[in-house]
Amino acid sequence: MNDFVLFMTLTSVMGLSIFLSLPVVYSKRAQGRWAIGLNAAAIGILIFLLADIFSDVSGIIYPSTATGASYVANTTYAVAFGVAFVVAFLGLYFVDNLPSRRAAVDSPSTGGQAVVSMALIIAIGIGLQNLTEGLVFGVNWTAGNLGILAVVFLGFFLQNISEGFPIASPFLGAPQHRNISLMVGLFLVGGLPTLIGGAIGYHWSNNMFIVIFDALAVGAIAYVILPMLRVAFRPLESREASIRRNQIVYLGVMAGFALGFVVNAI
Repeated sequence: MNDFVLFMTLTSVMGLSIFLSLPVVYSKRAQGRWAIGLNAAAIGILIFLLADIFSDVSGIIYPSTATGASYVANTTYAVAFGVAFVVAFLGLYFVDNLPSRRAAVDSPSTGGQAVVSMALIIAIGIGLQNLTEGLVFGVNWTAGNLGILAVVFLGFFLQNISEGFPIASPFLGAPQHRNISLMVGLFLVGGLPTLIGGAIGYHWSNNMFIVIFDALAVGAIAYVILPMLRVAFRPLESREASIRRNQIVYLGVMAGFALGFVVNAI
């Protein structure tokens, strides 16, 4: 088999493994307390992704020296990361708060727009992160690092499965706005960039490219975590119900973070 065809086949398996979480998302049990728990786990996964993405790019921003790790940042990369983060975060904020969009979201007839918008923002953030994952896979493939490739493939494959939950999380509390074609489209937004990044990494690699797209992913994910937390802790009809819900949220966030850590460590 042609080397590039084999590479893209494996990259496709890795990137589209996100669809393996679809049966769980559509399970009839994904409602009530299960919905609260899955939403909380999605937040935990996103928090882990923030740490994971920055750990990947920190080696570029803080390059090692002959004596070991360095805490002195490369100014060019640090500024590029900061600017890209602000662009992603504030860009999403301003788009999300356009008067015309606010009016549409507040309208009862278009209440699903807020749900879809949040899911799309999460999918874009995860897609940006997966683009750099594909880039890393492509660079190691062309370098012939077989041992690293096996670890990278398995780690990204498992991690991408867990990334389906954050994308679907806004719909868990609003199943009336969910349909299979929409969900497939959102999962493609999150998974397909792995293939794009892989193709780029196979032919070309650049540290600045990795820094910028990782920063855009961090900015997008950081932005969307805030409204997810607001929804997770919104007041309920009674104090007892709020306490029970908060317990589920705390445990769910911890479980989601642990899941992200475990699959990334395999």
